[in-house]
Amino acid sequence: MARPNGVRELWAAGKPVINSWLGIPSSFSAEVMANAGWDSLVVDMQHGMIDYQMMVHMLQGISTTNTVPLVRVPWNDPAYIQKALDAGAYGIICPMINNREEAEKFVSSMRYAPVGSRSSGPIRASLYGGPDYHAKANDIVVALGMIETQEAIANLDEICSTPGLDAVYVGPSDLSISHGYPPGGDKPDEWMMVLLGKVLDAAKRHNVIPGLHCGAPAYALKAIDMGFRFVTVGGDTRFVTMGAAAAVQEMRTGVAAKPGAGASSSSPY
Repeated sequence: MARPNGVRELWAAGKPVINSWLGIPSSFSAEVMANAGWDSLVVDMQHGMIDYQMMVHMLQGISTTNTVPLVRVPWNDPAYIQKALDAGAYGIICPMINNREEAEKFVSSMRYAPVGSRSSGPIRASLYGGPDYHAKANDIVVALGMIETQEAIANLDEICSTPGLDAVYVGPSDLSISHGYPPGGDKPDEWMMVLLGKVLDAAKRHNVIPGLHCGAPAYALKAIDMGFRFVTVGGDTRFVTMGAAAAVQEMRTGVAAKPGAGASSSSPY
């Protein structure tokens, strides 16, 4: 029996997915993060320091737990997408989905024929997913297309109505840049709230899952209250940075950092 996808199970139960991010190229770091209890973890091949072979090791580290392994690929390229799936990723986050054509290309790379163009060769996926992985894969893996530009916002309806696209995932830093603002996330600004509202509305109209990249837990909780059902909270690099900075501050000044200090800034993704 194929291994179920816990992300799909949470969505089906009406619950949000609590995700985090992996940019450190280490299987042990990935295993440590997975043992923290996240619903899912994203191995970042776009902006993280991770190549294909390290991605495989990290997926193996995550696989020691029930945390669902996801990968953000570098680009909307069938080669990247299909190799990550064959390595055992149970979902793909694809950057810069700006229109219906790009969404269709992405979804096609995710699915076997007759609904897609994925080539058969699940060399590790069949070990992780089970012997009937090939027969079940189209219904197991999840496709999350990133909304990061003015063009994507303008084309939300045609993107969200793409058959087979499971979710849209907002990258707030690039979305900010595209609209003429500085990069960064966890922004309470009215213009950002308006953009996020547009994504939520389009996702609801077309029955796809809305997702958002967040930094601090407080912002992620607010996002869930708004209606987002896939939220990223920080990531390995951010947690190391925050923990180390807090320890150094206390040693230098004798004053402990306030809980959550520095957490309001999200990763640059």
